[in-house]
Amino acid sequence: MTEQPASFGVELRRRRTDAGFSLATFAKQVHYSKGYLGRIETGEKPATLDLARRCDAALEAGGQLVALVPKDTAAAGGESPDPPAMATTEPDSEVWVMTMEPDGSSRLVPMRRREALAMGAASLLGLTLGSQSSAAAAQQDGTIVAFKALFEQTRQLGQITGPSVVLPTVIAQTHTLRGLATGADSRTRSELLQLAARYAEYAGWMTQEAGDDRGALWWTRSAVDMANAAGDTELSTYALIRQALITLYQDDAASTIGLARQAGSDPRTPARIRGLAALREAQGHALACDYDETQRSLDLAQQLLADSAEKSKDGVVTGSASVTSTRLQAMVAGWCLHDLGRPQQAGDLLDQQLNAIPDSARRTHARFGARRALAYASAGEVEHACTLAHRVLDSAEVVDSATIRVDLRRLTRTLARWHSHQPVRDLYPRLNAALRTPIG
Repeated sequence: MTEQPASFGVELRRRRTDAGFSLATFAKQVHYSKGYLGRIETGEKPATLDLARRCDAALEAGGQLVALVPKDTAAAGGESPDPPAMATTEPDSEVWVMTMEPDGSSRLVPMRRREALAMGAASLLGLTLGSQSSAAAAQQDGTIVAFKALFEQTRQLGQITGPSVVLPTVIAQTHTLRGLATGADSRTRSELLQLAARYAEYAGWMTQEAGDDRGALWWTRSAVDMANAAGDTELSTYALIRQALITLYQDDAASTIGLARQAGSDPRTPARIRGLAALREAQGHALACDYDETQRSLDLAQQLLADSAEKSKDGVVTGSASVTSTRLQAMVAGWCLHDLGRPQQAGDLLDQQLNAIPDSARRTHARFGARRALAYASAGEVEHACTLAHRVLDSAEVVDSATIRVDLRRLTRTLARWHSHQPVRDLYPRLNAALRTPIG
């Protein structure tokens, strides 16, 4: 007969007493009250993942305590959710059409390809883009150079504004480049499609930032199709890392690790791509509270990124262009330390790195700054966490990121334990507005 695993509370109490910790001493170590931990151990209250990670780290359980916390929603039936499937491009597959309103707002609307073509034919009102002028533009030496410069400027814009500002431009340029490629010679066509793929990949990232995982996967798949048509397999591999970012924010450690390993498995893949894959794998292992595997992946990433060129063969930086590879590796290490239940170490490391990031990289500041504020809150430094959170919100309110809001919600839940403290009370109205939901 198979032995049933103990509940989280029972196993926590066993490991705590075996390690010689009194409940009061252990409560101070993980920054929770003695009474709260007592109710966790007796099963009166369920454990959160954040608490489980801190207990796991304090007792050196190697992820075994984290594994006892029941998964939410999709995983409630006992099975891990499948990784989100990438979209396919069948003859009548789904396409995403951007609509623009008179007030300047825009929306992305999914529909079948035939429906989109029928709607487009009826609504263009005679406006056409001349194929002859497009073909001539495609052959000009300065066309690709100008579109590359525009791409870098668009990514800079994405660091200081929200997806609603960036996406219309990115989508329009993607379609323009794909159209230019149609009438170009084979060499120029490949270059245009390769650049169009970069735009489409960035559209996928901005769509995820807008809170639409389904749309993000569709744009990433479109990027892969165009890159493959241009003979560029690098982006196909990077797409796995992008897909793993979606599963990371869904707290799906197994899928994150699996996708990242797949991306880094081919030694022919450029070192930078494999280094970015190793960073994503490290984040997956940290979710699973596996310290040794996290450190192994971080060490591999450091080695690969040190040996790689920042730019790919088409002259474009793959992945984050706002920070160097060395600094990115260090910031991800700080990110992982929090998930590994080592918040003080996480805060210290993120302090060092964020102080060197230019103020213009507001999206980066908001992303890793939210993680830093969360780390200090988890370490019990409430006033400092609130001070940092105000700085984060200065940027987060501008860049409007669904993924950053994930950590802001975690910060809100963590600070709720000190809801009567004045710094927390002062912060809550801004968190409320940033999260767009009442938080008390």
